[in-house]
Amino acid sequence: MKFWLSIGAAGVCFYLCVFLLLRPGMQGASLPAGHSSPWLLRLLWPWVEQVGRFVQPFLSWKYRLRVEKELRHAGLERKLTCMNMSALQWLAGVAGALPVLFAGTQLLSWSFGLALCVAMVSAPFFGWLPRHWVRLQGKQKQRQILKAFPFMLDMTTLCVESGLNLQGALIQTARLSPEGPLRQALGHALNDMRAGMPRLDALRAMADRTGVQALRQWVTAMAQADALGMGLGPILRAQSDQRRSERFLRAEKLAMEAPVKMLLPLVLCIFPCTFIVIAFPIGMKLLNSGLS
Repeated sequence: MKFWLSIGAAGVCFYLCVFLLLRPGMQGASLPAGHSSPWLLRLLWPWVEQVGRFVQPFLSWKYRLRVEKELRHAGLERKLTCMNMSALQWLAGVAGALPVLFAGTQLLSWSFGLALCVAMVSAPFFGWLPRHWVRLQGKQKQRQILKAFPFMLDMTTLCVESGLNLQGALIQTARLSPEGPLRQALGHALNDMRAGMPRLDALRAMADRTGVQALRQWVTAMAQADALGMGLGPILRAQSDQRRSERFLRAEKLAMEAPVKMLLPLVLCIFPCTFIVIAFPIGMKLLNSGLS
């Protein structure tokens, strides 16, 4: 009798665990409308929402401000919140620790305690991956903005010297610029201006959203020119020349860093193969001469 009661209790516990795990998917939570996201994120979004609501009271303000800044720089502030990012980190940590636990107990024949310790140590690494991906997205976006920024300044300079004011020049620049993060940021700033935000405040908000120091310097120069009544044409041309020089210096720096970055693959991958190819005939000759 006790055996069957224990079997029934185990079945009820298993059913409750499965129900709790599948309940978020039954409720049908969905991503914000109008945004395309990876299929895996759409699949996991109900669980992200549930875990986010659970961990939200435990998030510090320092963590929230830092994550919101990283999401803003990556252009993901409309898709994710700090609550969603924290939930993604927890889910990634658990999802990464479970295969480690299974591999340690089943494949490597470790004890359960050792495998559990290794899984718990590796869980923070897997939880760090979603936030690292957001940082990489932000850095990639900033590189694209820095690459397109001199062209934007050239277009704005031509429009200003043709007789347009700064806002009109920015409208023409946004219309003629190639598609990219800088055009999107400029379009956002122009929408803020049309909504009634002062021009310099909208440009400062654009620089804060992107996190690019060159944009902040450009906005500061525009504010100083507007306060002193100076002409915008020479200032914009000087800014364009300076940004183009900085882009050339960045490319030169990356070119000088390439040999150093290639050193590790050379030592670990190419040099051993080369030594094997060279040493194998010599070794075979020495072996054959010793046998004869």
